[in-house]
Amino acid sequence: MRIDLLTLFPSMCRHALRAGVLGRAIESDLVRAVVTDIRQFTGDRHGTVDDNPYGGGAGMIMRVEPAVEAVESVRTEGARVILATPAGQVFRQSDAEELAEEDHLIFLCGRYKGFDERVRELVVTDEFSLGDYIISGGELAALVMTDAIVRRRPGTLNTMDSADTDSFSSGRSGYLDAAYYTRPLEYRGLKVPDVLLSGDHRAIDEWREEDSRNRTAQRRPDLLSARDEKLNEGGGPPRKGRR
Repeated sequence: MRIDLLTLFPSMCRHALRAGVLGRAIESDLVRAVVTDIRQFTGDRHGTVDDNPYGGGAGMIMRVEPAVEAVESVRTEGARVILATPAGQVFRQSDAEELAEEDHLIFLCGRYKGFDERVRELVVTDEFSLGDYIISGGELAALVMTDAIVRRRPGTLNTMDSADTDSFSSGRSGYLDAAYYTRPLEYRGLKVPDVLLSGDHRAIDEWREEDSRNRTAQRRPDLLSARDEKLNEGGGPPRKGRR
């Protein structure tokens, strides 16, 4: 898999890509990550990437030419070009699992008030949002999505069993994961549930399934409602297709 991050802050992205799961996947050649400075594609010596919006208004808009030409410089046939934007569909685990099957992903990281709308029309294939809030740029969103995607690639984790039972994963039917415990057996009056010490793997699996559903019902009942609605409609998990 190749992942390109197009950004005005390449050092920010490169630093994050060196750490943790992402760093190990890159060092092991499971993923190739390339960071490109969008300013390389400006037409003036000042590297101007933004300008005032037509029609007036507060804030600056990222120009269309550098963004489009940056994408075109790295795009391969079939590549998905992903834009993090408040107008996008909320990024979910099912999207990470789907995108992990792709060979080439390009993340276009915006700043200021965002990109000239023609960028979306010309090169973007997918639009995602991390949630209903605003951050200062697309880099953090792109890195979050990259991490979620790369950990679903075979070989990235020591065992995929762990990823398959994560919260929101297909292995958990989209629910939250169950509670987990480790040593000591008791701490400040709180004990590890007896079933987890029983050695009965079937009973443990049943306990975790029940705990997963209970935790979801208590903390994220919206996930249960969404799943039940999908089952009633006979459809699969919601996903963001190509534009």
